[in-house]
Amino acid sequence: MNRPIRAVAVLGSGVMGSRIAAHFAGIGVQVLLLDIAPKELLPAELEKGLKLESKEVRNRIVNRDWATTLKSKPSAVFTKEVAARVRTGNFEDDFSKLADVDWIIEVVIENLNIKKSVFEKVDQVRKKGTLVTSNTSGIPIHLMAEGRSEDFKQHFCGTHFFNPPRYLRLLEIIPAPDTAPEVISFLMDYGDRFLGKTTVLCKDTPAFIANRVGVFGFMAVFHAMQELGLNVDEVDLLTGTVMGRPKSATFRTGDVVGLDTLVHVARGLFESVPNDEARSLFKLPDFLEKMVANKWLGDKTGQGFYKKTDKKAAGGKKSEILTLNLESLEYEPKRKSKFATLETAKPIDDLKQRLNVLYAGKDKSGDFYRLFHHLLFAYVSHRIPEIADELYKIDDGLKAGFGWEIGAFETWDALGVAKVLEAMKSAGNEPAVWVQEMLDAGHVSFYKTQDGQRLFYDIQAKDYRPIPGLSKFIILENYKDKTVWRNSACRLVDIGDDVLALSWNTKMNAVGGEVLEGVMKSVALAEAKYKGLVIANGSDKFSAGANVGLIFMFAAEQEYDELDFAVRQFQQTTMRLRYSAVPVVVAPHGMTLGGGCEMCLHADAVQAAAETYIGLVELGVGLIPGGGGTKELALRASDRNIKEDVELNYLQQLFINIGTAKVATSAHEAFDMSLLRKGVDGISMNPDRRVADAKRKVLALYESGYTQPLQRTDIKVQGRSGLGPILAGTHGMWRAGYISDYDRFIAEKLAYVMCGGDLSQPTLVSEQYLLDLEREAFLSLSGQRKTLERLQSILQSGKPLRN
Repeated sequence: MNRPIRAVAVLGSGVMGSRIAAHFAGIGVQVLLLDIAPKELLPAELEKGLKLESKEVRNRIVNRDWATTLKSKPSAVFTKEVAARVRTGNFEDDFSKLADVDWIIEVVIENLNIKKSVFEKVDQVRKKGTLVTSNTSGIPIHLMAEGRSEDFKQHFCGTHFFNPPRYLRLLEIIPAPDTAPEVISFLMDYGDRFLGKTTVLCKDTPAFIANRVGVFGFMAVFHAMQELGLNVDEVDLLTGTVMGRPKSATFRTGDVVGLDTLVHVARGLFESVPNDEARSLFKLPDFLEKMVANKWLGDKTGQGFYKKTDKKAAGGKKSEILTLNLESLEYEPKRKSKFATLETAKPIDDLKQRLNVLYAGKDKSGDFYRLFHHLLFAYVSHRIPEIADELYKIDDGLKAGFGWEIGAFETWDALGVAKVLEAMKSAGNEPAVWVQEMLDAGHVSFYKTQDGQRLFYDIQAKDYRPIPGLSKFIILENYKDKTVWRNSACRLVDIGDDVLALSWNTKMNAVGGEVLEGVMKSVALAEAKYKGLVIANGSDKFSAGANVGLIFMFAAEQEYDELDFAVRQFQQTTMRLRYSAVPVVVAPHGMTLGGGCEMCLHADAVQAAAETYIGLVELGVGLIPGGGGTKELALRASDRNIKEDVELNYLQQLFINIGTAKVATSAHEAFDMSLLRKGVDGISMNPDRRVADAKRKVLALYESGYTQPLQRTDIKVQGRSGLGPILAGTHGMWRAGYISDYDRFIAEKLAYVMCGGDLSQPTLVSEQYLLDLEREAFLSLSGQRKTLERLQSILQSGKPLRN
């Protein structure tokens, strides 16, 4: 369906409306953001002599909301330039402008009568064929279009975004009775390709899919907590990253989302699903009723399940996070909890293995995991076919809308369907009949992989079918049977069309000796009989950088020959990427720091997910980028085809980016930082598409007649003419107290390398010349006491190098 979306109107500028507008603007669409005009003046407006007819007043609400969104953290926009694509207005003065847009998205208050009133006005001004959708989280879609024109009905449906739209990838598409099939197909595709969403086609049932099951998950946790006598701190300890959920776990997530939102959905479900076998769990527990009555709604009111004490009120002491005692409803200091099962499971990197340990636990935490999962599994089994005909839709909704690493049915598979089913029956948690029928027919899991395809068990067909739409993605985990080579860290697979793909699985996907071996081997194999190579990783990040533990070990034991060898090996590996005989495309996503960034810098092209947080962060531990990163930014400064005086400003900016360990907050910002190159590198809005997009880029480079590049010997470095202004700036920062003596010392080392050393005039040098300077500076810094202290601190924290 050829339907270009050049302009979108968003009706309602609240938290969701403004953030939806920001997301569309972020992908290059012009946005008209409207809200109501105020009915009375504020005291400040009266003082200015303004009237209700003044444009400043009439657009006050929408402009305030949009300004709040632009200041929000984490940022709702990819770059600050996004603001220029959004025009603001009000329903009275600017409603006629809806005739000029291609898609109208309603995001007003959750009230059916108000929504119908808005749609009546929309129907009068929209041009035929314009898409109209509602972002409702639960109002029945079929009621909203009643009384509207035939064309309106054909182009109307629900599009439920999750907050914040930039970061939560779920977009539920809910057809109305008269929605044209081609409209649904278009929205499913547009949401995926352009908005970067996991689009899930839903039935028009209460709370649709994700909120129906996700909110049940919250209520099941509350139930299990009360039955087992657990407290808030214990539950958040048990329900965070250890079980594949966001680190905000249960109660912290409730505070962030807002308890009013959670309560609104839960109450709505209790009232609208009288035949739900687990309806009683949607009844609010007493503590939640009292919290809502007290307006303890979470972050938006300053207190919820947690409360941050005020520094002054605490007698000038450090602020403290207090936890609500759900029995006394008093805030108390955080309780330290420890469970033997949890301590056993934490060191296990593989989530599915970890879940098995948690489920089998013999202590109270094990009781919790069993009770919760039995409730969850029974519930999702009964929701088919009520809310979805296909089970994968429920899993997609939970992963994309609630941040679960694996969905409910995937978790059941990991624990063993038959084993858990028997335990559920023994505990009185009876699942739907079709689960036993599936097992009786010899089907032992809800999913399986066959010939690189992900299959799901179809309840109606009573057999496995491919998950629709996955053919456009390349999920490397599904290509294990296409393995060409592997070591204990890496796997190289054939992804078709004579293209290889390398991935690795280490702690935080850090780059160590085995990964470097994998890269070198992959390039060699690709050169032997393939067209090119893609480098990409799974999990939630590309790479946290080089193996800090190895660097610390060599430096602490003064094994400088070993460290020198390791740095040379890293440099040789990145240069092998740059000067291979076949095209190499790196497809990063999420955290892409240090050595991970350096791999990207040396690829023929990068195909980054929009949410790629990339940067050279080594200065944070007292080092400089030593895998070719410092050399590469000096090279890019040299290639900047501008006047020499401006070139020095550009060089200084690149120096500052490394010197402050700056990380791009999106792939879009990475272009501004020269970590990605315009016209060469690309962005995949949907991270699931990046490997397929990278493969296409490899093939395009190959078909265009790719030839092995020659190593550069024409890099113009500035020598003393560059060192002067950079060192002057560094000295000023030091004198002003912004950086320490040691930070200044490291910065001078970095400047020395980026300027090519103490040369009397600008000079042309080779890449190897800069690599040698880079390695020497890295080695000299690695033996410094303060660098060792910083490295040790990073290792003890278990966190990645980053600013």
